[in-house]
Amino acid sequence: MTAIYKKELRSYFHSVTGWLFMAVTLFFVGLYFSVYNLQNSYPFFAYAVSGTTFIFMISVPVLTMRILAEERHTRTDQLLLTSPVSVGSIVLGKYLAAATVFAIPVAVICLYPLIMNLYGTVPFGETYTAILGYLLFGLVCIAIGVFVSGWTESQVTSAVLAFLVLFLGYLMPSLCSLISPTGNLLTRVLGAYDIYTPFEAFTEGTLDLTAVFYDLTLIALSLFLTTQVIQKRRYTVSVKQLRLGAYSGATILLAIVLAVVSNALVKAIPSTLTAIDTTYNNVYTLGDQTKAYLKTLNDDVVIYVWGAEKDTDVTVKNTLSYYEDLSSRITVKYVDPMVNPRFYASYTSTAPASGSLIIVGSKRNKVVAYDDLYESTYSMDYATYSYNTVVTGYDAEGQITGAINYVCSSDVPKVYMLSGHGEAELDSGYTDALAKGNIEYETVNLMNCDAVPEDAAAVLLFAPSTDLSADDVTKLTDYLDRGGKVTLCLKVNEEEQPYLAQLLDYMGITVESGIVVEQQGNGYYQSPLYILPTIGSSVYTTELYDSGYMIFAPYNVGLILPEEAPEGITYDSFLETSESAFLMTDYTTATDYSMRDGDLPGPFPLGVEAVRSLEDGSTATMVVYANASMFTREADQMVSGANNRLFMNTLDSFIDREVNISIPVKSYDLDYLVLNSATALRWEILTVVLVPVGLLAAGIVIWIRRRRK
Repeated sequence: MTAIYKKELRSYFHSVTGWLFMAVTLFFVGLYFSVYNLQNSYPFFAYAVSGTTFIFMISVPVLTMRILAEERHTRTDQLLLTSPVSVGSIVLGKYLAAATVFAIPVAVICLYPLIMNLYGTVPFGETYTAILGYLLFGLVCIAIGVFVSGWTESQVTSAVLAFLVLFLGYLMPSLCSLISPTGNLLTRVLGAYDIYTPFEAFTEGTLDLTAVFYDLTLIALSLFLTTQVIQKRRYTVSVKQLRLGAYSGATILLAIVLAVVSNALVKAIPSTLTAIDTTYNNVYTLGDQTKAYLKTLNDDVVIYVWGAEKDTDVTVKNTLSYYEDLSSRITVKYVDPMVNPRFYASYTSTAPASGSLIIVGSKRNKVVAYDDLYESTYSMDYATYSYNTVVTGYDAEGQITGAINYVCSSDVPKVYMLSGHGEAELDSGYTDALAKGNIEYETVNLMNCDAVPEDAAAVLLFAPSTDLSADDVTKLTDYLDRGGKVTLCLKVNEEEQPYLAQLLDYMGITVESGIVVEQQGNGYYQSPLYILPTIGSSVYTTELYDSGYMIFAPYNVGLILPEEAPEGITYDSFLETSESAFLMTDYTTATDYSMRDGDLPGPFPLGVEAVRSLEDGSTATMVVYANASMFTREADQMVSGANNRLFMNTLDSFIDREVNISIPVKSYDLDYLVLNSATALRWEILTVVLVPVGLLAAGIVIWIRRRRK
């Protein structure tokens, strides 16, 4: 075999074919590398390799068209067939030679992420997983090309047939969809020859061992079938055609059956054992909180995916398979709208978007919209004056685990948001967080109620523009006297609000007129009014205090705590300004941020918990934030979601749950590469022009020299 391998490898480099293949491969990868990674500064290299797989449909047939067909055309195959070398060794040697020619540009491609790393952070795990998938995909194509080359003695026919066979495997998912959108026996049979879908898992950051096994099986089967084709010709002289045909057919059938059965067995292995998450922040791996919760799950849960299985997002499909593997209580079913268009009517009044989940438990059901499985931001494209959607995170685990908890919980807590005082509305990001956290919320005007509803887990007063009424204060203090929990998010207001002050006085807290100004340089962002408070350790700052997160708090009122806490009341100031801060009392006429006569010195609490002991041994709790502007989408984006997390921690702390599920979004964000246009251009010239042209020129020079000899 070694002699065959060396001979075949030399033939590639003594002609233009090998050099041309390497040049074309590196040209297209370099082109996509330049566009995605150098010009647009994306740190993910998978974009480049996944965009170039189409070129194999053309380049591989050119590489393999002569590998066996030429031997047969020139009759030199007779020398091989009568040699002491086994047919399997001949085929393997030729295949390894072609594979080596492909491995050389792949080795060069492995250097591209190292170039990117010079200018930023590169997720090497998922990057080289994508390159591994690219290598396996190319090796599969080459094995198929070798097999087709063994059918004929015409190189042109070999190239055309190889293109058709590869193109068929490349388009097989679409072809099966055209044959039957819902799938049938024929599409399942045809789907066994799907060479592209296994590659997709690698580009998503998953080292899928079932895909690796499938690719290796397809390579081995292609080479085995090639061997059978040659074996038939080798023994035709000495063995009867009928006997050989029966023997060869039985062997081929056995090999195909073995390949199908072995892949089916491998796919039956739980994905938790076969799918390795190689993303830089374990985007697709279920966390310890989910694993612990699923171990205690005692109710049966069915997750209906609104869409055909073949059309379902690959990432979501993999995530759902993890849930099935971790709990026998969970079943995933796919509902094709083409087959059962009214299925959703039993669970929701409107048809969900394609890819949405309908999660059904013993107590209730919940629809998780497909868009909620991903976190997105919107940015203005000033060239087209349109908004672009950028996916910044993957939230499937948080949404699905939270929904399972919701449909299985005995009761669902409810938060009442007061109205009637010009309150601001919560941004959708916060209402979505409430829904994800399985907290029902309802707006209530206390004028229409005799008291705060009995089922209130907490009451939220969010940025009132006008004052409360005496009746409102009475009902709220009565609620607090029953052990209630109230969150106040205030706003800077020029008008006095004496009844709001009366409610705060229940906890001994006062509000001075004015706006807080931070003078310490690292205590604010851009403006002294945009404060970055010091975060203290408390139940409300869980995961923020120890993880280095920051809170963005613009436009704060002046909260004042008594020097000595009243009897029975304790305070925990978990967000504070620096001692350099002051309260600007006459901010409407101020021309700068300097402290003047009448201003009050800091520090000031921007987030404070007040707990009052009651006569029955229970406690009343009030959490006061010095501004409501911090709980907006714009403020939250400044600190990567930390403000939203603080808001949810506040409400979660008020609620007694059987199980508390709080899983943050898994961020896709990586900083863009930082390189200037001149540097990018130099790398583009090297990867797109110099390297491919240099390889092609070397091949032409070698070919011309050999022709002259």
